[in-house]
Order: sequence, then structure tokens, then C-alpha cells
Amino acid sequence: MSKKAQKLRIIPLGGLGEIGKNMTVFEYGDEILVVDTGIMFPESDMLGIDYIIPDFKYLLDKRDKVKGIVITHGHEDHTGAIHHVVEQINAPIYATPLTKGLLEVKLARGGQSGKAKVNEIKAGDTVQIGVFKVEFCHVCHSIPDCVALGITTPAGLVVHTGDYKLDHTPVDNWPTDYTKLAEFAGRGVLAMLGDSTNADRAGWTPSERVIEPAFDKVFREAKGRILVATFASLISRIQQVGEAALRHGRKMAFVGTSMRENAKMAKQLGYLDLPDELLVPIDEALRLPPHEVVLMCTGSQGEPSSIVGRLASGTNRQFDLLPTDTVVLSSHPIPGNEESVSRTINKLFQRGAHVVYDPVEAVHVSGHASQEEMKFMLNLVKPKYLIPVHGELRHLHQHAAIAQSLGYAKDNVAIVENGQVIEFSAGKMFMGERIPGGHVFVDGSSVGDIGPAVMRERDALAREGFVLVNLRINPQTRKLTREPEIITRGFVYQRESDELLAETRRQIEKTLAEANGDLQRQLENKLRDHFFDMTKRKPMIFVMVNSN
Repeated sequence: MSKKAQKLRIIPLGGLGEIGKNMTVFEYGDEILVVDTGIMFPESDMLGIDYIIPDFKYLLDKRDKVKGIVITHGHEDHTGAIHHVVEQINAPIYATPLTKGLLEVKLARGGQSGKAKVNEIKAGDTVQIGVFKVEFCHVCHSIPDCVALGITTPAGLVVHTGDYKLDHTPVDNWPTDYTKLAEFAGRGVLAMLGDSTNADRAGWTPSERVIEPAFDKVFREAKGRILVATFASLISRIQQVGEAALRHGRKMAFVGTSMRENAKMAKQLGYLDLPDELLVPIDEALRLPPHEVVLMCTGSQGEPSSIVGRLASGTNRQFDLLPTDTVVLSSHPIPGNEESVSRTINKLFQRGAHVVYDPVEAVHVSGHASQEEMKFMLNLVKPKYLIPVHGELRHLHQHAAIAQSLGYAKDNVAIVENGQVIEFSAGKMFMGERIPGGHVFVDGSSVGDIGPAVMRERDALAREGFVLVNLRINPQTRKLTREPEIITRGFVYQRESDELLAETRRQIEKTLAEANGDLQRQLENKLRDHFFDMTKRKPMIFVMVNSN
């Protein structure tokens, strides 16, 4: 056996140093296991970007070595890139029943339903995937059917916690499997990849049950329609809203394709236990008296294209906000989305709605472990090494500090970012090489074609605008044969810029008289300096020179 084949290599392609696009590669010899294929929402300065997927080019020349893809649970930041991965890599997928259903909806929407087979597994199952023996251990989160993974490799046992919280009273009455986690510890755990999202929050994360009194209060006080915005995959939240609607005599409708498809699938699988008479189509709901209706919709992160985003801007086609509407945002802003969420809340108020959001009312609770739960997990699993995952750098460092407070040596905790290879050999951890682990932007049907240069151009256009100058000149005399056509967008209001544009025309004539060589480039450079001198701004300059 070669030296390389004796090493276990763990390669994070997403989710480290950021919240979202979780994807981790486990490699031993010539066999690879992939855990999760998530997306990340764009930050406010990523103009025009729909979402971001991991850079998995590392796998493309090794696609025949990928023995399986395991998905820990059904949230977008763990499943959203699945159809992009399946387009490139043909490997069996393994997921619990609800996660499988969500994946199949997503694959069908991405045109990949016939290409990928999703194998259903259940918590407690063991599956041999190449050289990796994967055991699935139930953990609580904010969506049913989540699993942690015990991955037995020739180099040792690695535990991947997935997203988890230690909820003793979960909505589905299925608490975390502490016995299985303790059993892993009894065998000896080489390393643990641990969820770090709430590493900077003291104490314990409250149970999902604390939401129910807050919803009851909202339903009691609402005078008109109630619109509850949350993630389309947050099935347990849909269940809680449905139960509140039953208690308060309202009908419930799902708004938006993803919400409808996910709810239909979850109901068929038994994860949504709501009577048929509670649910009505959206068209019927809009005809009912407003105080008899609750609408479930997307948009809790302020996404402009979501239902709530369109309602906030007044661009939703099917229906508009009413002055008596109550809008409930049942989620916390994902780090980086705070600005867009706040803007959406303000717009909703501006349009006359009453908006309820955490911390005004406890209409959302985190699905991630806080500091005391992280300590509990470390003491329960007892890994030799800890790799904090699923978090920005501040979260990873705080998770490392928690481990060190429990007696872990600094060298036994690996704080790494995407693309940093971690190797295990003879029971010891080493840092390997660094591979690309950046962003792949998805913009409409374009995947990966938008790079940093394009993003810089979009940023410059957004901040400074552009000026287009169209010239027609005599090629012999280099004199204008007609007035220059000057078009500006996002730079100055053209009707109120006569003096600036007149001066620009004079500058063009002067440059033409003095120019030699590349006329277009010289004009662009001179105009760039000219506009900065006059406005202290740097618009993008485009000059088109046409000869008669």
C-alpha cells in the first residue's frame, strides 16, 4: 500500500470561514466520500448573484473515485447544490426519508431527477460506502430527520455532527440519540467535525417548543391575514403554524412553488400531520375573510425575488399586502443578511403591515447548539482531535476556545478554512496542501462564469455608473463630422448636466486634435481624468469611434 493510501484526507470545500455551502470530502487511497452539497446566499455586495455553490473542481478528475454522497439533513446550505454536483459526478446519494424527499424535489426542479438515485436510509442504519463504514445517528435540529455521522475509516473513527442542538422536547418528540454518540466514544473517536454556528452564544439553545406560545399570541392579536415567512424546507415550523391555525380557526395556504412542493412531499411522507380540511389553495384563501387565513411563504431572509420580498416592494402579482395583515418572519438573519432583512422589515411597515420578528416575539429559535451543548458534545464523544466546522472564522475560533477550556491542547484543534487539506496517519493529525475552495457564483443559468473581475465591474457600475461616448470622425482629418453622442447611466442626470457635457465635448475635440496612436484608449484615459476633475467620481468610460 502506498504512503498516500495510508492517509485519511479530510478536505472542506465549503462551510468553513462562512455560513453556508457546506461540503466536505473524505479521501482514503483511491476512494472518496462526500458529505453534503450546500449553497450560500449572496452577500449584499454580490450584485446579481442568485446563490453560491462550493468549488468542487478538486473532484472532477477523481469523479470515478467518488463512492457516495451523504446528506446530513434537508436545509439549503446542505442540499442546495445537489443538482450541480450530480451534473458532474455520478455517485449514489444517501439520505433519510424527509431529506430524500427534499432532494428529489430539488433534483426534479434542476432537471436531474432521472440521473441521480437517492438511497433512503434511516437513523440507526449502517452503510458500507467503499472503504468507509457510515453509521447514521439521529440528532435534533430545526428540521426533522437530521443525522450525525460516524465514519469508520482504516485510519480511525471520525464523527461528523452535522447541524445539531440538544433539544429534550423537540416538536417531533424524537430527541438526539445520546446512546449512539456515547457508543462512538467507547470505540475511540479519532476526530470530530463539530457544528460551530452558535459558538459565541452562552448557555443552551431553547427548545423548539418555546415558539408555540409566541405563535398563539400572534394568532390571538392578529386582526386580518397572517403571513408567516420561513425557509421552504423548515417542515417543523410549518407543522407548528398549522397547529396554531387549527387552534384559532384559520385556514392555511402555501404560497410559492418551493413551499407548495415541499409541503406536499412532507405531508405524503407523514412529516406534516395536518388535516386536509385545514389546507386550501391560495386562490381560495385570497377569497376568504382575512381573519380566517394564514399564508405560509418564503422570504424570511429578505430575498428580493421571494414572496415577502416582492410584497415588501409592491411587485407581487398574485396579491398585495392589506393594512390589517400581520407578517411573521420566523427565522434569524443568516450572517451577512442582516441588512437585507432589516430593509425588508422597514418596507413591510412602510406598506402598512404589522411585522412580528425575533426579538419582538419568540417566533424563531435557533437550530444550533450553544456553548454548553458544545461542551456536552465534546465530553460525550471524546474525540482526540476537534475540527470546528459550519461557521465564520469567529465561530471556529470560539469553538476552539471552548475545547481548550475543557483541556484540549491547542495542537489538537484544527482551525482551517475551505480548501485546507487535513491528513490523519498513525493516529496523528497533519496539515496537507491547500486546494481551491472559493466561491462559484450562480447567476441565472450561468454557473461559474461570473468571476472576481465581473463582480468588480458590477460593483464599479453600481457605485459610479458609466458614460458611453459615440463619435463619428473623418479618418483623414480626425475631426468630428457631427456632434458627439454622450450617454450616461448612474453617473449624472443628463438633463441637469448640460455644462458638464458641453465641457466634455470640448475635451473630446481637444484630445482628437492632439492624439496619435490608439485614439480610443487615449480618449478613454483623458475622459476618465476629465470626469474625476469635474465630479470627483470615476465612472466606467466606453468610447466608440466610427469613421465616415
